[in-house]
Amino acid sequence: MDPKGFLQKLARRVGLDVRRYDPQQDAVLRRQLLLEHFRVQLVLDVGANAGQYARLLRRGGYRHRIVSFEPQSSAFELLQKRAAGDPQWSALHFALSDADGTAQINLAGNSLSSSLLGMLPTHSDSAPESTYVGSESVSTRRLDGLLPGLAPVDTPTYLKIDTQGSELKVLHGAGAALQRIDTLELELSLVPLYEGAPLFEEMLAWLAERGYELVGLEPAFSDPRSGRLLQADGFFHRSRGA
Repeated sequence: MDPKGFLQKLARRVGLDVRRYDPQQDAVLRRQLLLEHFRVQLVLDVGANAGQYARLLRRGGYRHRIVSFEPQSSAFELLQKRAAGDPQWSALHFALSDADGTAQINLAGNSLSSSLLGMLPTHSDSAPESTYVGSESVSTRRLDGLLPGLAPVDTPTYLKIDTQGSELKVLHGAGAALQRIDTLELELSLVPLYEGAPLFEEMLAWLAERGYELVGLEPAFSDPRSGRLLQADGFFHRSRGA
């Protein structure tokens, strides 16, 4: 066996993979390039969980403002601790949706898959650790009532939505304020995973009607049994005035 093949085999025994680094295949780098290219000054991190996404942005080199939204009490507690040492990172304890009020969030065993919507077997069968284990009452807010207090009108803003099927509700809650958001990153389901959640084609059509162009696509969630892609992260941009 050649040395490269031996190292790959050895690494895979402990759950690692060794391969030549290719910047074109680095999803973190591609996101950072988008943030830089579109001169993003504010990231709205919706569905922040314990702050994993914001920390990823910081490791990638993004140094501007982040506002993270997380409704789950246990996840928010950790999120708040992680944001406390970063003056450019704020954490808010509620869910963004299409109405101000309260709702029941279904708590997943892995926390990350918690959702305001019911989970379908397609999801839980592919990721048993995501099965719901309880629920919690949470506050919900519309983005259009919040955005004016978060940044000036001309701030290049990036809205990331990871709300497990409720992405369109968040966008509806943005109302007219969506005109102030240049760039979007959101989960797109290729198959039904949550009750009533829109699928890939519906989301693309909705965004296209509002002037957003698809500028990137990354695999997000696959069925480990078949390899079928179930969700992808879509990146969209709209020029000001479009």
